[in-house]
Amino acid sequence: MTPSTAVQPKQQAAPIATKQAAPVPPKQAAPVTPALANLVDQMQAIYDSIARRAFEIFNDNGSNDGHDLDDWLQAEAEKLHPVHIDVVDAGDSLKVRAEVPGFAAEDLNVTVEPDCLTIAGKREAKQEKENEGNVVYSERCADEILRVIDLPTNVDTTKVTATLKDGVLELDMPKAAPPKAIKVEPKTA
Repeated sequence: MTPSTAVQPKQQAAPIATKQAAPVPPKQAAPVTPALANLVDQMQAIYDSIARRAFEIFNDNGSNDGHDLDDWLQAEAEKLHPVHIDVVDAGDSLKVRAEVPGFAAEDLNVTVEPDCLTIAGKREAKQEKENEGNVVYSERCADEILRVIDLPTNVDTTKVTATLKDGVLELDMPKAAPPKAIKVEPKTA
């Protein structure tokens, strides 16, 4: 062999040094307040109710596979009523107007936190059965509502007022006073 055609042995590549990320400390969970625990319980109850209704729809349609999303969305539309809301900044307060047709004051649970508003409600379903022929079209309003809104500014929860008239819930929520900075003089020890 001539020196120019000699096969050189392959050199093994040096291992590539990888930079390992420092372990990330686990995030601290926010403290669970009674209001948050209640909201989580309400959400779970609504989820369970929708899941049961979606399964009923699945069974009513002959247990045909492939329509899971359609069944779920139909169940969700039947169980949850969309709450249409207007939030207006009126200078020194926030005004909220929510449409809750068919709900009485005792059916509603309104919770106000400094930066969050929750409107939940449940009413008893009234079903009337008529035996006059086949139903061609039927439409009903949902018997449960749940709406959680992040407020654009903190409000004074001790001064909130709410009225319900003709299916419209109106809340007047005075804004919280902005925190005042105070000067602290250090003392020598």
